[in-house]
Amino acid sequence: MQDYKQLLDAISKAYDQLSISGLKKQNTELLEKIQSSDFWSDNETAQKISKQQSDIESRITFWNKLLSDTKEIIELSELGDETLSSDIDKQYKSINSRFQKARRELQFSGQYDNSDVILSIFAGAGGTDAQDWAGMLLRMYTRWAESESLKLTTIDISSGDEAGIKSVTVEISGGSFLYGKLQSENGVHRLVRLSPFNADSLRQTSFARVEIIPEVKSPESVEIDDKDLKIDVYRSGGKGGQSVNTTDSAVRITHTPTNIVVAIQNERSQLQNRETAMTILRSKLAQLQLEQHKDKVAELKGPNEQAAWGNQIRNYVLHPYSMCKDTRTKHETSDVQGVLEGNINEFIEAYLDSFVK
Repeated sequence: MQDYKQLLDAISKAYDQLSISGLKKQNTELLEKIQSSDFWSDNETAQKISKQQSDIESRITFWNKLLSDTKEIIELSELGDETLSSDIDKQYKSINSRFQKARRELQFSGQYDNSDVILSIFAGAGGTDAQDWAGMLLRMYTRWAESESLKLTTIDISSGDEAGIKSVTVEISGGSFLYGKLQSENGVHRLVRLSPFNADSLRQTSFARVEIIPEVKSPESVEIDDKDLKIDVYRSGGKGGQSVNTTDSAVRITHTPTNIVVAIQNERSQLQNRETAMTILRSKLAQLQLEQHKDKVAELKGPNEQAAWGNQIRNYVLHPYSMCKDTRTKHETSDVQGVLEGNINEFIEAYLDSFVK
């Protein structure tokens, strides 16, 4: 009985911390908007509001069910019927398991923690090996997204000369608190292995940088002055420099105060490429604001990407032994192949746990 009541107290506390009552009010307001006659006049805004309402309703339903199920087992236990004790115990374990997994939500209080993610990978020092390593990381995150039933959409990709990729940018969406979870992957990843591209199979160390930024689609979220933008258009190029587009559809946008450059050439229209580039630029600036604690974009300094290259957050060693170790949390596993197949949740969890006092 005592355990059941302790669980109820913990769930009730979490319920209050997450302000589920406030979410109910917000959900009602969103439903009123959705039911208005002109709701679908702006399709993009309507889809955004619909998704927001659906996410909020799912959270409300989950926590209400958790609360009611816990109250139910307490009521059953008070009956004193020994024949029910086994079923009550099973229900208790199930509720507690659901709660322990969901309480992670309490850690996601950042402004953009519940945002979708723009993930970029850049091959570093190491030539073909580094480009192959960047391709392996893309596969790792693709497998992770699949295992979590998320949607991964390629925004832009530059293939390697012989293998792998030079760089890639993808959008990961369809889940809750994606930025809150994946921000742990932001940084330099280092691979040590016997090179498959070397006739002597020498040991090779390769680097790739992973960039995680929250996707910020709303122009109102980050105000950008048009005079701070330099916009260039050019023709998209295919592998080996071959022209794949006869119109100037590719777009390169430079934010002059920070010197951030975003280039998109995914063979769509120039307007679509420009919108995509602006979303990524806005997202990069939002990330900088978080890091530098600035309210105004004009006060931001450009990211020091070069300094980050020597500061790996995780090492993946395939030779002379197998070990994957996070340099920040010290979490490690010998199942490197499993990690490369997308089993990165233990590293995400360890990173989140490192902030729990």
